[in-house]
Amino acid sequence: MATPQLSPGVLTREVDLTVGRADNVLDNIGAVAGPFEIGPVEDPIDVTTEQELIEYFGKPLSTDAQYEYWMTASSYLSYGGILKVVRVDGDSLVNANAGVSAQNSSSLKIKNYDDYINNYTESTNFTYAAKNPGRWGNSMKVCWIDDMADQIIGIGTTNPAAQGAVVGGGVTAALSGVVIAGLGTTSAFNGYLKGIITGIKTDAAAGNSTIEVKLVSRVETVGGGATETRVNYTEGTTFGSIKTTSSLRYVNSAGVNTGGSASAAVTPTSAIDWYDQQTLGLDNATIFWKELAPKPTANVYVTDRQGYNDAAHLVVVDDTGTITGIRGNILEKHISVSKASDAVSNVNAPQKIFYESYLADFSEYIYAGGNPSNAIDTYHGTAPRATGFTTYSGVKSTAFVPVSTGDGLWNQAAQGVTFASIGNTSYTLTGGENYSSNGGMRPSLGSVMTGYDLFSNREEIAVDFLIMGPGGFDNEFESQAKANKLISIANSRKDCVATVGAHRANLVNVTNDDTQTNNLINFFSSLQSSSYAVFDSGYKYMYDRFNNKFRYIPCNGDIAGLMVRTNLVAYPWFSPAGQQRGIINNAVKLAYNPNKAQRDKLYPQRINSVITQPGLGTLLFGDKTALGYASAFDRINVRRLFLTVEQALQKAAEAQLFELNDELTRANFRNIVEPYLRDVQAKRGLFGFLVVCDTTNNTPDVIDNNEFRADIFLKPAKSINYVTLTFVATRTGVDFEEVVGRV
Repeated sequence: MATPQLSPGVLTREVDLTVGRADNVLDNIGAVAGPFEIGPVEDPIDVTTEQELIEYFGKPLSTDAQYEYWMTASSYLSYGGILKVVRVDGDSLVNANAGVSAQNSSSLKIKNYDDYINNYTESTNFTYAAKNPGRWGNSMKVCWIDDMADQIIGIGTTNPAAQGAVVGGGVTAALSGVVIAGLGTTSAFNGYLKGIITGIKTDAAAGNSTIEVKLVSRVETVGGGATETRVNYTEGTTFGSIKTTSSLRYVNSAGVNTGGSASAAVTPTSAIDWYDQQTLGLDNATIFWKELAPKPTANVYVTDRQGYNDAAHLVVVDDTGTITGIRGNILEKHISVSKASDAVSNVNAPQKIFYESYLADFSEYIYAGGNPSNAIDTYHGTAPRATGFTTYSGVKSTAFVPVSTGDGLWNQAAQGVTFASIGNTSYTLTGGENYSSNGGMRPSLGSVMTGYDLFSNREEIAVDFLIMGPGGFDNEFESQAKANKLISIANSRKDCVATVGAHRANLVNVTNDDTQTNNLINFFSSLQSSSYAVFDSGYKYMYDRFNNKFRYIPCNGDIAGLMVRTNLVAYPWFSPAGQQRGIINNAVKLAYNPNKAQRDKLYPQRINSVITQPGLGTLLFGDKTALGYASAFDRINVRRLFLTVEQALQKAAEAQLFELNDELTRANFRNIVEPYLRDVQAKRGLFGFLVVCDTTNNTPDVIDNNEFRADIFLKPAKSINYVTLTFVATRTGVDFEEVVGRV
């Protein structure tokens, strides 16, 4: 190719011959699907410790032997691996929730975060819902408070309506010679306060009726003129002056202010702070809102855009103690969330603080649904209240028309909006259900298979071990179907190993060990042949510290764990069986401990025995894969050697895509592969290897077809499965060299 220069000069170019490398790719990632008490449904979650397993999915339960799934997962984690856990779905699974004008929505199922974002952000059939399905959320309370009122004013009447008091109507209080904090002057304030009535409580018997008033603005009269200023109650002791005034007047939308009232003056009998009186509304504790946070007013983002009254506090409470064991325990506090859809935190910008999206992203316990500002909720007793008037012109206004609650709807942009309020209310979540109507924890076989299908795409999710968990279905055929499902996924992915255990009823509580042997042979004989699966004979007896009981747990989680241990203490191409790497954790005894004769029957049938030996403990005593014919791949260490090498070199080969198929590219690939394989050989994984990547397999036809070929020949190292020791007795005078050849 001609130089791109058009005049004499020096052009510097670079050619990178270091593209691509072969890295070890086994990350010790296990995968299991099963029924759990809590947690997102059909959403793989990474768990690294038993404590995380508890936090995400709850504790093991005795119901329907759910503990088998949980403790299989826990057993795997004890070896140091990472576990992807899927909580499977069920037809009866329902989220605990608070309905709209109803106790709950009886069929609400929000599986996970994506399900909520895609399908439930606009829902109108629930107000709040537990973050995931199950009974665990029942009786949890969601407590809400916003800035609906500033003071509760006693009006000393049996009939407030007769005086002219009406929710949404105006109220004024004359002030004369009062110094208002925050005005920046010590001069006396003369004028009146404008407020809106947001609530009325009628005492028709004793006449101790009250009105709840939200301060909106104050109107200062100077020299015959008047100036109206929009204020918040927290800006000064403004409404506190009502306690001494004698000129409280109600004004409807057709009336004017104090200069010419539409109603007679009313002398207040009392005036107390509204927020100070508000509690969370719990059944098992009394907690005042003022103990948790100052009164919500408006967020900076909203006031900067001439909006008002968007802030609210929200608290999630374990009222009955069913979640934490402590009645009235506060689980979460969310302070000054916003009703404005575009609101952003003034402290952690650009974090959104609109309460629905904020709860979706940051709450561990709840989602928000229907908008309470849309209409009256007859069940929960909430009604949206206007919190301002329509005109704020900077001069005295005679209009007392309240902002429409429709104009003040939540979930709209903040600009110029005075948001409606619902005040102080609490919602009790009910109706949550587990896997059956009686709180059962047994999923269907179809649900479990669907859960494992989430691991089927190797491009989306990395997995090294597919763990079967319990074979505890009602009949053996369902356990076999589950096992075959895992094997088929592993066969399809071709980058992982399925660890498959026995049907529980074939081993546990079966007293005759010959019967157990025959049961195992019959169970595994119908499972498909595959070098990507490992069968074992174990159900171990271990302690469940959460329920103070000993349980029988399948060992297939441990078998995957032994392979993790082998990765950590040696290399994947070493066998996970035997005394050095095959000791199983936390096993007290086995449901079935085969002897040598029984092991001789099991091993030809692809079944690896789990045995207990005195002085050693419980260990894996076989390293066969589930391959049904003789091959180097019928051993675990060989299969895992090829998995490791294939994945590492596949990554290296991907770096060659779209390059030119010439000797330079082929040499570069060989320079990546051969050092890697020499390293594997040095670490006892191979006896030898050969890499062919040249014109012999990259012929002109191959090149013209846009292909690139490399043939890699490996001689895998083999594990020792059989040891023969021959002891020969000789006479005293015999030379050993004379008899060695005869043995």
